Amino acid sequence: MAFGRFERTPGQTPMSDINVTPLVDVMMVLLVIFIITAPLMLGALKLDLPKTEAVSASSAPPRFVNVAIDAKGDVFLDDKIVEWAELKQILAQRAAQAMAQGAGELPEVQLRADERVPYGRVVEVMGLAQQVGMNRIGFVTERKPPATTP
Repeated sequence: MAFGRFERTPGQTPMSDINVTPLVDVMMVLLVIFIITAPLMLGALKLDLPKTEAVSASSAPPRFVNVAIDAKGDVFLDDKIVEWAELKQILAQRAAQAMAQGAGELPEVQLRADERVPYGRVVEVMGLAQQVGMNRIGFVTERKPPATTP
């Protein structure tokens, strides 16, 4: 009487190959995540670092054109009131002067607008500046005072 039997086929043998399918799946997911997030990280912080060739920092005055719009809608250029038709001519002259001096770039328009000025008026001034080639426009604001808690 036999209590056991002899098997003629060998049983399972240990597998000597590594299954790389899960590894490839994880790598593909990481690749997609990096492809999506890489442009966001590049555009998050843009710095225009100064370029110099042994020139002191104070050798050139800052190149700005200050434009302000008061609550009535009057336009001021460097704290002097100007008419709408004059504004475009003066901005064009400033742009031409900057190019004639070989500055390489046009001055930045620093726009100060009263908070009661309609947005359309601000857009008109921005469009006028862009027509003459001044594409760098900065909005000047004041910092709100910190809220006090009683």
